[in-house]
Amino acid sequence: MLLREVLSTLDAELICGEDLLETEVHAACGSDMMSDVLAYVKNQAVLITGLLNQQAIRTAAMMDMVCVVFVRGKRPDETIIECAKESGIAVMCSSHRMFTACGLLYKAGLNGGMSVK
Repeated sequence: MLLREVLSTLDAELICGEDLLETEVHAACGSDMMSDVLAYVKNQAVLITGLLNQQAIRTAAMMDMVCVVFVRGKRPDETIIECAKESGIAVMCSSHRMFTACGLLYKAGLNGGMSVK
């Protein structure tokens, strides 16, 4: 799935990262706990979260993710957007709740790819 399709599937708004829309992604994870993302997530490209702070962007960067989708209608401030731009991460906003966003992406063919310890 291309990031462009993630954007469309979630009826999301692209905040930054237009140059990444043709990037292919194969897996995503949804979490508001960045410690879980660091501990359990492997080979995900999209982070779906409602945690609206720079830590979400920094965690995504550490895990080599290419996109963070903020759900529940949350919108990042300029500090978060600048952090994402510096990290080369696309940022999207969706009004869907996390459960719905994850379900829509799964239904569209994106898998969880979760690596459980």
